[in-house]
Amino acid sequence: MTDRQLTILAALNLMVAVGAGAFGAHGLKRMLTPELLSVWQTGVMYHLVHALGLFIIALLGARFGSPLLSAAGLVMFAGIVLFSGSLYLLSLTGTHWLGVVTPLGGAAFLAAWAMVALAAYRAQG
Repeated sequence: MTDRQLTILAALNLMVAVGAGAFGAHGLKRMLTPELLSVWQTGVMYHLVHALGLFIIALLGARFGSPLLSAAGLVMFAGIVLFSGSLYLLSLTGTHWLGVVTPLGGAAFLAAWAMVALAAYRAQG
């Protein structure tokens, strides 16, 4: 994935995360229990943070040019889909087995940040 593609992916994810936050605050407030609304909000927070992480990875990719950063961006996006996506679905459907998917997304986040650290460690200069 190129730095340009990562930037586009980051911007689109930030747009979706902001929309999800607004939808949770205004559209779901009366429809969900406080517990499920809290789950939704956790999904939004991690979505926002890691969408910004995608921007950081794109900027670092432009600076360091490491293929590892491109892979880290894909892994981070997978983390967003698995972690936040599972929490969004759990909130909307009440299907609690989706909670078993969430840690896979968390593991993807951890792996992506480790890849960023490794790419920076390996970089020249």
